[in-house]
Amino acid sequence: MTDADAEARPAAGQAASAVRPRIRSIALPTEHGGWGFTLEPILLGLLVAPSAAAWEISAAAIGIFLARRPVKVLSTDLVRRRWLPRSRIALVFALIYGALALAGAIGALFTADGPFWIAVLVALPFALYALRADARSKNRALLPQLSGSIAMGATVSAIAIGSGWDIAPAFGLWLVLAARDVAAIFLVRGQIRRLHGRATGASTIYAVQAATTGAVAIAAILDIVPWLAVVAIGLVGLVAVVSLNRPPVEAKVIGWTQMALGLMVVLITAAGVGLGW
Repeated sequence: MTDADAEARPAAGQAASAVRPRIRSIALPTEHGGWGFTLEPILLGLLVAPSAAAWEISAAAIGIFLARRPVKVLSTDLVRRRWLPRSRIALVFALIYGALALAGAIGALFTADGPFWIAVLVALPFALYALRADARSKNRALLPQLSGSIAMGATVSAIAIGSGWDIAPAFGLWLVLAARDVAAIFLVRGQIRRLHGRATGASTIYAVQAATTGAVAIAAILDIVPWLAVVAIGLVGLVAVVSLNRPPVEAKVIGWTQMALGLMVVLITAAGVGLGW
């Protein structure tokens, strides 16, 4: 092996290592919170309304979620009228993930026991607003974050309707997760501001926690959601009160706490559906 070969191998390794993170940053979501907002409605749907269509709709939802990052990269480049090497990579992954979403949706059309696409249509304006913000690199603003999480929450309604549920209780499940998402986003944004020494906006956060719990309680009174769902959202609000009255914690602790809370909401709500209360 020549000296040139010896030098070329490390250089090639360095080039490969430089490419891999770049591809990963284009192909996979960079915001960890998005995984929770995507997987929670899928898990809840599969727990309370398992069916072949449920799995197909879940696959479609995962495809849509994964496509968001490459679509964001691609649309940002197109809006800025440029075509970069990353644009081509983003296009490839957007097509792959889009194919997964399309395959899941087509499969569900043949196996669903109800018009699951109604939930998709209701979620579409929220999704389009979030995508528009992505293209303009404004996805970290409050309204795009709320819109994106609410749009993904429609998955649970689509699963339930596709598995034969009536529309009202199916949308009730979406309401529970939307309440959890709105409460979580306001809380996390306040916690991050607090971590950086800025005003937390605690009164607004408390008001949001109370409003989301109240909304789910009204749905329970109307027999749209189980009462245990109200308990779950109430516990989310309790965690908000406790966390804002304790010393600030690191961002990763905030993230893991929210993932645990999301799982708690899913499991308690599923138990409420199964027990009938």
